[in-house]
Amino acid sequence: MIATEESAQLSSQEFIALEDRYGAHNYHPLDVIVERAEGIWVWDVEGNRYLDFLAAYSALNQGHCHPAIRAAAEEQMKKVTLTSRAFRNDQLPRLYQLLHELTGMDVALPMNSGAEAVETAFKAARKWGEKVKGIPAGRQEIIVCSNNFHGRTITIISASSDAQYRDGFGPLTPGFVVIAYGDAGALERAITANTCAFVVEPIQGEAGIQIPPAGFLEQAARICRENDVLFILDEIQSGLGRTGKMFAYQHEDVVPDGIIVGKALSGGFYPVSAFVTRKAVMDVFTPGDHGSTFGGNPLACAIARAALQVIVDEDLPARSAQLGEYFLGRLKTLKNPHIREIRGRGLWIGLELDRAARPYCEALKDKGLLCKETHVNVIRFAPPLVITKDELDWAFDRIREVMEA
Repeated sequence: MIATEESAQLSSQEFIALEDRYGAHNYHPLDVIVERAEGIWVWDVEGNRYLDFLAAYSALNQGHCHPAIRAAAEEQMKKVTLTSRAFRNDQLPRLYQLLHELTGMDVALPMNSGAEAVETAFKAARKWGEKVKGIPAGRQEIIVCSNNFHGRTITIISASSDAQYRDGFGPLTPGFVVIAYGDAGALERAITANTCAFVVEPIQGEAGIQIPPAGFLEQAARICRENDVLFILDEIQSGLGRTGKMFAYQHEDVVPDGIIVGKALSGGFYPVSAFVTRKAVMDVFTPGDHGSTFGGNPLACAIARAALQVIVDEDLPARSAQLGEYFLGRLKTLKNPHIREIRGRGLWIGLELDRAARPYCEALKDKGLLCKETHVNVIRFAPPLVITKDELDWAFDRIREVMEA
C-alpha cells in the first residue's frame, strides 16, 4: 500500500513517530515539523511560525524560497534538467564564467554535495602532488586541522580528529596529517617532501565558529607557497557572504590555490557544489579521471547562477557585516554565568556555554526561534542574510529571555 495525500493531515507527533520508525537515527533534530517557509520564517504543520536562525547550516543565505532563484529553477525545468556530462549544455559555461568572476580562480569542477567537492579537491591535490610536484605515487600527504569538518565520506572522516566521526568506519584512508587549528608554526613543522596540500576552513563552523588568530591565513599561504604546497580553503559554510565578505579568507590578504564552495551556491533549492582552482591544478584531470552524473547539470547551473546573482545584487556580504557586528554587540550584553564566550564574524556567531546547549535550543524553539547546538556546548546563530535589524531585535529578545531566565 502506497502512502496517500492524507499523510499531509498528520500532526507533528505523528510525523515524528513515522520518522523514528522508518528513518535512520543518524540525526538528533529539534522536534519541529516544517511544512512551508519563506524568507527567514518557517511554519510547522500546526501553523506555528518560527524564525529560522540556522539557515540550513548557511545553505540559505538568500533566505527560504527566494523568488528570483525559484523563477530561474522553474524556467529551466521547462527546458531541460539533466543531460549528464556526456553532452554539453548551455548553462554550465555561464556558471563557469560567473564562478571565475567571483573567485578569481581559473577553472571550476561542479559537483553536488559539499563532501563531493571536498573529495574533488583531495583527488586533485593528490594527483597534482604526484604528476606535477613529483611526490612518489601513494606517498602524497594532505595537512588538515584538528576539529575540522569537511564532510562524512570514508576518506573525509579519515582526515577528522573527531572520534565519533571515525568510530566503526575503518579501515580509514591514510595520507592525512592533523595539526592544531590556527598554528602556523605547526603547519611549517608538519610539511615534508611528500606534502601536496594544506586544506583548511578559514573559520571552523562545526567546531563552534572558531576563528583563527589574526594573520594565520596569511602565514599559512606564505608557508605553502615557499614549500610548493597547495593552499586550499573549504568555504562551504563560511563562503558566499556568511562572514561579511564574499569569502571568509578575504578578511586577510591572501590568494588561495583553490576554494571549495557549496551550500548557499544554490540558495537551498538543489545540491550544488564546486571546486574552483588554478588551471595548473585542475589540468591533472583527464577524461575519465573524475566526474558525476548530476554534477554540472543544466538545472543545477541555472539555479546556482541565480543564487550567486542574488548574493551580488542584494549585497548580502555587506549586509552580513553590518548586521553581524550589531547583533554580536547585543549578544555580548547577555548576563548568564554559564556563558564562556560569544564569538563570530558577520552573521555567523557561536555562543559557548560551560554546559550542554541542547536545553537552551529547545527552550528557544518553544519561543519561536530555531537554532541548533554544535559540539555539545555551543549554540550556533546563523540566520539567512536577508534578515532585518528589527527581526534580529525580535530574535534577541527571545534569546535574552532564555539565557537570563
